[in-house]
Amino acid sequence: MPLYDCMLLLKPHVTKERLMDLVARVGKHVYRRNGVITNMKSFGVVQLGYGIKKLDGRHYKGQLMQMSMMVTPNFNKELHYLNKEDRLLRWLLVKQRNTKYGMEFLDEDDAKSEMNQLRRRPPNYGEDDDEDEDDDYDEEYEVNQDEDDKVEK
Repeated sequence: MPLYDCMLLLKPHVTKERLMDLVARVGKHVYRRNGVITNMKSFGVVQLGYGIKKLDGRHYKGQLMQMSMMVTPNFNKELHYLNKEDRLLRWLLVKQRNTKYGMEFLDEDDAKSEMNQLRRRPPNYGEDDDEDEDDDYDEEYEVNQDEDDKVEK
């Protein structure tokens, strides 16, 4: 199943309970279709670039929510009941491209190369030894006293 992002832009005056009711309704629809919600984000009230006209007036602000989910490709057609939702200003379903997950994420070749890299690394790989490096650079910055005397004359 591909990974999708569902962006919901709700009216700014919608209460938190009604917002969670709508999100739960979409979530139940996802689960009924054997999908999985992987992430949910709320961006709070955002200023819009232009007013969105609805029956109750023009809205210049909105509450933005993002739901990431794994669902079947025909799920977009099943979300059209959101068009009749009076709490929503806009909604958008976007398919994430070039996202690897599940068995596609780890090919056999990739798995073997990862394991080989782990075996080759020394036990203290990635640890910083700054104390030894400081002593090595002292010789680079030594100044000849003779050259300084010539410059002053």
